[in-house]
Amino acid sequence: MSQVLSFNRPLPERYSLDAYKKHFAEFQEFQARAFHSQPINALVKARARFVDEVLLQLWQYCDLAKDKSISLLAVGGYGRGELHPYSDIDLLLLVEKRPGSAQHEAIGRFITLLWDLRLEVGHSVRTLKETLSLGKEDITIATNLLEMRLLTGNKQLFNELHEAAMSESFWTSQAFFQAKRHEQQQRHAQYHGTAYNLEPNLKANPGGLRDIQTIGWVAKKHFNTRTMRELVAYQYLTEDEYQELMECEAYLWQMRFALHLEAGRNENRILFDYQPAAAERLGFGADGKASVERMMKRFFRTVQRVSELNEMLLQHFEGSILNSQQKVKVSQLDDYFELHGHLIKASDNAVFAKRDNLLRLFWHIANNSNITGVHSTTIRLIRQVRRRLMGDLQDYEACRQLFLALLRHPRGMDKAITLMHRYGILAAYLPQWRNIEGQMQFDLFHAYTVDEHTHRLLKNLYKYSLPEHDSEFPLCSDIVKKMEKPELLYLAGIFHDIAKGRGGDHSELGAMDVREFAKLHKLSDFDSKLIAWLVENHLLMSVTAQRRDIHDPQVVAEFAEKVRDETRLNYLYCLTLADIRATNDNLWNDWKGSLLRELFLATQKAFRRGLEKPMDLRDLIRENQAEALPLLIKQSFIESEILQLWSRIKADYFARYSPKQIVWHTEHILRHKDPNEPLVLVSKAPIKGGTQVFVYTRDQAGLFARMVAALDSKKVNIYDAQIMTNKDGFAMDTFVVLEQNGEAVTSPSRQQSIKKALEQFIAGKPDLSRQKPRLSRQMRQFSVPPKVVFLPGNTKHRTMLEIAALDTPGLLCDLGQVFQQCGVNIHAAKITTIGERAEDFFLISNAADDALTPEQQSELKRSLIAQLSQQTEG
Repeated sequence: MSQVLSFNRPLPERYSLDAYKKHFAEFQEFQARAFHSQPINALVKARARFVDEVLLQLWQYCDLAKDKSISLLAVGGYGRGELHPYSDIDLLLLVEKRPGSAQHEAIGRFITLLWDLRLEVGHSVRTLKETLSLGKEDITIATNLLEMRLLTGNKQLFNELHEAAMSESFWTSQAFFQAKRHEQQQRHAQYHGTAYNLEPNLKANPGGLRDIQTIGWVAKKHFNTRTMRELVAYQYLTEDEYQELMECEAYLWQMRFALHLEAGRNENRILFDYQPAAAERLGFGADGKASVERMMKRFFRTVQRVSELNEMLLQHFEGSILNSQQKVKVSQLDDYFELHGHLIKASDNAVFAKRDNLLRLFWHIANNSNITGVHSTTIRLIRQVRRRLMGDLQDYEACRQLFLALLRHPRGMDKAITLMHRYGILAAYLPQWRNIEGQMQFDLFHAYTVDEHTHRLLKNLYKYSLPEHDSEFPLCSDIVKKMEKPELLYLAGIFHDIAKGRGGDHSELGAMDVREFAKLHKLSDFDSKLIAWLVENHLLMSVTAQRRDIHDPQVVAEFAEKVRDETRLNYLYCLTLADIRATNDNLWNDWKGSLLRELFLATQKAFRRGLEKPMDLRDLIRENQAEALPLLIKQSFIESEILQLWSRIKADYFARYSPKQIVWHTEHILRHKDPNEPLVLVSKAPIKGGTQVFVYTRDQAGLFARMVAALDSKKVNIYDAQIMTNKDGFAMDTFVVLEQNGEAVTSPSRQQSIKKALEQFIAGKPDLSRQKPRLSRQMRQFSVPPKVVFLPGNTKHRTMLEIAALDTPGLLCDLGQVFQQCGVNIHAAKITTIGERAEDFFLISNAADDALTPEQQSELKRSLIAQLSQQTEG
């Protein structure tokens, strides 16, 4: 006899809340111990039986067993006889007529006892007529009734409900199928159509438990069966497919059971908090990320198989079972494939014995815009042949030619690449792709696994060629349409992260992989070198734009020197934009877009001027002043007055700001009457994707710390800062800020609030001490060791400082206070957040307005590390 069945401690003879709670706790401990030795389905069913016993005894205790006009029914998952440790217990109390006061009181007492035991109970009290009426209107209720189970009470009443609920007059098979499919589509859309998130929901995500249940629900309704096993006899699924579904379900059940035990509640999200402990409980080891990676890889492969089976079986059910009598238009595509309506279908079961047909299938999908998907019988053939493959599809010359033809096809990156990824053919073609399938990325920067991120990048690249996206990506669209070989861009996208998780620099390893690919596929030396360079340098542009001062001609010149020519620049810009946008739906914003665009245009200008003659800083200053001056004179300002103000401002200012911004600042400074009061300007409309906050005030000790504290108090994120002190001792500082959601600050009241806070903080009125904000749940799972590095700068009178740390709330405010305490002046700041990691760059000087001495650097580093360590511990 199995251990699960050996829990034979009887319930206490008399009801006592403490005794029942103790009994539940003992059973919970027993199941936690048995988890390592018992089959998961035995554990899940044993819990349902255990709850059955409790409910029946409490039913008697409340004198409901004597009442012959009521039935107690288990519905939903509990109706199937399946319960995880903290699953909802769904009950239907079926009554002959609306309860009288005595029956109502008894039912209330019964439910209260269940709540006292802290059971997650979902219940309803309904008559037969009410149940059927509501079930006809609500697909969720109708679905729950499919799996109802009589626990106790009036059996005839239960039989009447069961017979009515399974009848075609309640829900027809066709209507039920359509409702469940629509429900599934809506659920998938909530998760962006993928389970390949880093904290997936194993129940609701595509490929999760709900998808397995949907496969069964539509068929059980049609065939009037109770179990999935019975559907094999109806040829709805094969014996192998049934076994595969049960194996997938068992693994997802194991994960769910472990999650419930770790969370101590009904938790279906595989949160970072529980991943290490769940992995250890599931037997993947206790070595941190490596254990989690093994667990999650298996999870992602499981949900991929479920998604594939779900698509195939629902399509098979609709076409071959529900609509078997309907005629579908059939047309021949070639000797191997035909078009059935809008689905491509293999002409016979031996089509894929010729291996290149696995690629030819997807070439047809790209070539024929009428094809919306693959026929269920052909999906079944793909699944069968994929398991029999020995070696990689790229070993065959015919496959290689078709793969390149697909990359070069104008619609190759549309449905074709998505379906190749979904059905495992991309992994069957590229051996390196198999390594990144379900590959976790342990940070908050990436929202998806490596393969899903890469798939999304390819879709972004494809959008550049579509006219309907011209306004979304105008520059990229213009570049791609002029590219002679956009397929090189796609190949760079496929290989840019393909070496992640293999140890070493993934950019360098990926470049080696793509060189081998180019050699095998007989690409030219030029094309091979270009793709390899793109893979090796795919982070160069984003790092430069987000961490360096792109308004510094020297930075642009260094970047241009690395890129070397305009062709590489075009490819790199398009790849970088697609890469960032495919990383995390919440990370892209117009500010990042404007940084990349500015860097692209500045580098393009440098190339067109000739790298040996990049734009001189003095030329840029003269150009900007010459454009701004007449605009100010038009506003009735006197030229001598303008030039007198400009003479007090350092020359760098005129290189870092556009003529329009110079005009904006100058006109307000000239109109500002009281020099003892700070002038604060907040841009009403976004400038280059962000809200610009300009401050003109007398310089003072700790000014940066005060301004940062003011912005921090208004809950805006700082992305960039230009800190400048004029020759007359006035500060001219600019911050680029965004709301927490990455949008510019557009509300007039919010803009006014930011302005007022800065004025007050600069005046020194508020207390800078504040309660330390709490770290978010996700952030607490990460550790970023503080790093303080002094870098060689472009000027001998300034020191460049890089700080990397965990992106805790108020980090910049804390850094500002350290700078103040150490007597450090800040001249420029570049604020970058990469998931959980903050990487900030500062251009600083000492109190004598010179570069920091080695002793001063050592003291500042010690103070910063101490502050950052304290912040992490908090």
